[in-house]
Amino acid sequence: MIGKITGRIDYRSTDHVLVDVRGVGYIVFVSERTMAGLPGTGEICALFTDLVVREDLMQLYGFPTLAEKEWHRLLTSVQGVGAKASLAILGTLGVDGVSRAIALGDWNSVKAAKGIGPKIAQRVVLDLKDKAPSVMAMGGTVAQALGDADAEVIEAPTAPVPPQNPSAQAEALSALGNLGYGPGDAAGAVAQAAGEDPSAETPALIRAALKLLAPKG
Repeated sequence: MIGKITGRIDYRSTDHVLVDVRGVGYIVFVSERTMAGLPGTGEICALFTDLVVREDLMQLYGFPTLAEKEWHRLLTSVQGVGAKASLAILGTLGVDGVSRAIALGDWNSVKAAKGIGPKIAQRVVLDLKDKAPSVMAMGGTVAQALGDADAEVIEAPTAPVPPQNPSAQAEALSALGNLGYGPGDAAGAVAQAAGEDPSAETPALIRAALKLLAPKG
């Protein structure tokens, strides 16, 4: 299994890149969002990868973080969601957007991805809702796994976007779990709080999530 590649981009297409790794060229399919964040032809990139092997097909898919790779694995486990549909969802929402939509049961956001109808979007949310906490908790280890050099190579956005703080989200989830809140409730509250303030640090996220989890009335 090929889990990660680092090499020079020899060619960029609309949905894939050709990466030269010490003389061996790998064709790696990526989402539009990932493609936009990759460097130009001739420059070095690093991607976590997932290899799909079938009788008539062998394709490599690339992701900028382990969390996004994990969401791809989970999305493609849903009936009716193939690799292309998964990349469309991740390309439209990004890993934080997918986490937030699924944690909050927001299937309309999932439906915004190209080629995703309402039935598939609802199935994605229902099937994966319990998986959101574990993927969100990966945020604290993703930066370490990538390393500073890789992060610089593959996470340069092409347009201004709100800064994300996956480590804070992971820490907030852990703190709420220690306080006795269920994973699903905690993930939903943290996702909502992070959506309102993407750059919030851990203490602010915990306070906001606790307010959302407080009994109403």
